[in-house]
Amino acid sequence: QVQVVESGGGLVQPGGSLRLSCAVSGFTLDTYDIGWFRQAPGKEREGVSGIRSSDGRIYYADSVKGRFTISRDNAKNTVYLQMNSLKPEDTAVYYCAVDFRNRAIIWWNRYKYGYWGQGTQVTVSS
Repeated sequence: QVQVVESGGGLVQPGGSLRLSCAVSGFTLDTYDIGWFRQAPGKEREGVSGIRSSDGRIYYADSVKGRFTISRDNAKNTVYLQMNSLKPEDTAVYYCAVDFRNRAIIWWNRYKYGYWGQGTQVTVSS
C-alpha cells in the first residue's frame, strides 16, 4: 500500500533547471528519511541528496553541492529536489527512496531505504 512516486524529469539544456518531486503515501507517520539517488547507464546507483526527519539535516554528494537543493513539505508528504546548472553528467534515472524506520545508517547507503519509486529520467543535452 505504500507508494513512492517521482515526477518532474525530462530533457533540459546544459545550464538549465528541473525540479523533481517525490510523493509518499500509505504510511501513517509524517516523518521519515528521504534519499535521492541516480543511476546512469553502466554506472552504479549513487546517492545524490538526503534529508533526515529527526532534525532536518541535509546531505549532498560533492558532485551536486551548490547546484541541487533538497526540501520537503510535510503537509503534502512530498519531497523536492531542485536541480540547477545542470550538466550532461547529471543525465540519469533519478530515484526517490524512503526509510520509514529512520535507520542509523549513512544516508548514501542504498540499503538504508525500504521503499523506492519507479524512477524518473533526467536527460541533460544540447
